[in-house]
Amino acid sequence: MRPQGVVTRGTTNPNRLRRVDNWIVATCGDRLRAAADPLAVDLGYGATPVTAVELRARLAAGVRADVRLVGLEIDPVRVAAAAPAADPPGLTFARGGFELAGLRPVLVRALNVLRQYDESEVAAAWRTVTGALAPGGVLVEGTCDELGRLGGWVLVDADGPRSLTLAAKLDALDTPATLAERLPKALIHRNVPGERVHELIRALDDGWRAAAGYAPFGPRQRWLRTVEGLAAAGWPLLDRPRRWRLGELTVPWSVVAPG
Repeated sequence: MRPQGVVTRGTTNPNRLRRVDNWIVATCGDRLRAAADPLAVDLGYGATPVTAVELRARLAAGVRADVRLVGLEIDPVRVAAAAPAADPPGLTFARGGFELAGLRPVLVRALNVLRQYDESEVAAAWRTVTGALAPGGVLVEGTCDELGRLGGWVLVDADGPRSLTLAAKLDALDTPATLAERLPKALIHRNVPGERVHELIRALDDGWRAAAGYAPFGPRQRWLRTVEGLAAAGWPLLDRPRRWRLGELTVPWSVVAPG
């Protein structure tokens, strides 16, 4: 099966994806726990396998010890370079792209991959990946900054995108407006007046300014107050204060979908 996709820059860093990994453990872990074959894929892990190694370790510790993770890269040189990090059967590496190399995983993580594609290519990539998933499987696709302090990702299943999550290291957050820089590819060019995601970012930023009085109590309290204000204003939030305290916010895709 010919890999589908193109070689991307492949830059990465240790712990860059810790926020999305921890969210996956908390939000998608039940799918792996219930699976007859707890298979996950790290799609486009990059020039080094470090984030694939980390995801497998986090899933094994937080979900189930027998989880299997396959790191897929379209570049055979990267696959060969990752071989010394393999620890079969729990962690292996192979060549593959959006078609998932014939695998049928329960979970696919694809971070900082589609960011390097054109927006018009996103929907087809989502369909290709989700069409190869095991029944009930999900794709987590998005982007983050180089150190993993800011990120945004979409949860996608066979029926399409389901939710958007924004996440930040709160003590490094100047203003929620900076989260717009790390929106997933499907939304990053939509942060303009008239688009729903622009309204969300603006509401977050307005709430952050309104909560300035909480700044002496720390950025977490200010963020909590900001998100509570969004909920009070009628925004349909899918997560609860436990996740908000971590600097996260998840909304249904319907409230941010491009117009």
